[in-house]
Amino acid sequence: MTDYNCFEIRRAGEWSNSFELCVLTYEERFLRRKVITTVHDETILIDLEHTTSLDHGDALLLEDGRFIEVIAAEEPLLQITGDDLVRLAWHVGNRHTPCQIERERLLIQADPVIGHMLEHLGAIVTPVSEQFKPEGGAYGHGRTHSHEHVHTAHEH
Repeated sequence: MTDYNCFEIRRAGEWSNSFELCVLTYEERFLRRKVITTVHDETILIDLEHTTSLDHGDALLLEDGRFIEVIAAEEPLLQITGDDLVRLAWHVGNRHTPCQIERERLLIQADPVIGHMLEHLGAIVTPVSEQFKPEGGAYGHGRTHSHEHVHTAHEH
């Protein structure tokens, strides 16, 4: 049995005063119906109407009106640097790979195949462990997907 239920989320800046935190990886922050555990071992049943991508700083709205803040977990990533970061970013995007874009570097999930490809293009690829907060999709909030994603009947 879960301690709390959550049927809604609030985006960063649309809420305040969390009473608890949950630390989730990038993959764990993509959910619709799932049980998660907070940092103090409370269990939350999340049951959202649609599959949703949660970002660092978003919150789960509990039935009693309280908020649980979503924190991006540190996870294994590849730091990409090089002389032509724009070109490297294009190649990452061309493979529909989630990417955190910064002025001096790119961060991607620890994918050795993509890392090797980028090294062949002149990138310096360094394993790191950090929070992963990639860019959203072309239309704002949400994720880009690889070509392998599967649609369910509810998503159309």
